[in-house]
Amino acid sequence: MKRIVDRYDKRLIAGLPRAVFPGHIEVVSSQRDAERAVRYLAKQPLLGFDTETRPSFTKGRQHSVALLQVSSPEVCFLFRLNRIGLPDCLVNLLKDDAITKVGLSWHDDLRSLSQRQRFQPGTFVELQNVAGQMGIEDMSLQKLYANIFGQKISKGQRLTNWEAASLSEAQQQYAATDAWACIQLYEEMLRMQREGYDLTHVATEEKVN
Repeated sequence: MKRIVDRYDKRLIAGLPRAVFPGHIEVVSSQRDAERAVRYLAKQPLLGFDTETRPSFTKGRQHSVALLQVSSPEVCFLFRLNRIGLPDCLVNLLKDDAITKVGLSWHDDLRSLSQRQRFQPGTFVELQNVAGQMGIEDMSLQKLYANIFGQKISKGQRLTNWEAASLSEAQQQYAATDAWACIQLYEEMLRMQREGYDLTHVATEEKVN
């Protein structure tokens, strides 16, 4: 039976082995490639989603969402929305009720995406809700992954330029890992709920430190 805690000590994360998306990554920068990618994704029963936005270091200025990551267990597509916008094929995927789509803090991502084009989202699973049902208090992807899998998701690329002329290999790996990790967490959390798990409540003073 897997043992987890209700709140993970962030000081332990640095010493964990790094989690890296093991599959194939494709960067999508054209309408044609987007349509081809969606044809593949529409056949998958479960997808992980995430977005990235160019950081703004000027007060009051905010950029539009630049990247939409959609991952199956084997392939992750990185849609460069700053180049192709939010094409109809992607909107249709987001609206699809037949495919289970998993994300974390997904309401924020949906709000950012709807600023490019308004749509009614289909079937989405919010990992924060699943974690809360299990008694887990941590809501960040990094802490959840460390708690459930004992591995570290690096956040070193989070504040890089997601509108750069080309995405670096490090940016691509970071973006793909975040979307793929949502699938991994969802499937494992469902398994734990079915088969049981041991939740330890960390003392209040330990949570504060």
